[in-house]
Amino acid sequence: MRSLADFIMRGRVQATLVVVACAAMPLLFWLSAAAGCLVYLRRGMKDASGVLLWALLPALVWWYFGEPRTLMVLLGTLLLAAQLRSSESWNRVLLVSIALGLVYGVVLGVMFQVPIEAMAQQLEKLLPQLLQGFYQQLSVEEQARLAALIAPVLTGLIAALLQAVSVLALILGRYWQAVLYNPGGFGREFRAIKIPLWPALMLLACMLIGPNFGPQVAMLTPLCSVPLVFAGLALMHGLVVRGTLGKFWLVGLYVTLLLFMQLIYPLLVVLAIVDSLIDFRGRLAPKDADNANGEG
Repeated sequence: MRSLADFIMRGRVQATLVVVACAAMPLLFWLSAAAGCLVYLRRGMKDASGVLLWALLPALVWWYFGEPRTLMVLLGTLLLAAQLRSSESWNRVLLVSIALGLVYGVVLGVMFQVPIEAMAQQLEKLLPQLLQGFYQQLSVEEQARLAALIAPVLTGLIAALLQAVSVLALILGRYWQAVLYNPGGFGREFRAIKIPLWPALMLLACMLIGPNFGPQVAMLTPLCSVPLVFAGLALMHGLVVRGTLGKFWLVGLYVTLLLFMQLIYPLLVVLAIVDSLIDFRGRLAPKDADNANGEG
């Protein structure tokens, strides 16, 4: 990956080649966004604008053919990069990503309304089997309200996935920047992520109580979980570096996250909320203080 970052930063032609080629290829739009972030974070908008404008061309072509993800992730990741560059705060970036996820949800709801509703209808038919005896105990109104939540939650899940991809693309761009100009800076920056108490409680309230305020608000549940998951991952990395946990915990965490996401994902959310209350890393050792931009 370092060799690719070196190639991107050799000049505008090389950066444009990588960003445009990755945006044009299916399923590599995240790499295009990461490369664009690297140029923007290091050089600023004045130098990066020419590279990023070229990247919009294949993204707009994909949009024309009914595939909006390339353009959405490219612009969304750039927005998060601008937030990171101005504030130097990953906590703020993660919270801003919720608003970005809402925009993603609106766009997806408009462009993919028919397939999402078709999928929701299929899931509604499977609810009696999935919930078994619990579903039969619900009243007719409760069953109807549960069915009405399926489409918004599906939209929110897809939007949350794109939200997470945008954050991951920014993480990769920031990592490249640190590797080239400030080795070790990104690790210290990432391990310091911790959602403050009141924002964490507000995210928890939106996740648990939001669906009671209407089907559309239910879309917030998956979107609000994304910052907490990244905070949970940062906590695990911080505990490993401080020697509280062995490195095998990280290997096991990512393996089980891939295999049993439905179990590990909510566990990371809970860990992040508990960390906001207790501050495990702050109790164990002084906090890391550094940034990954290599300017200081």
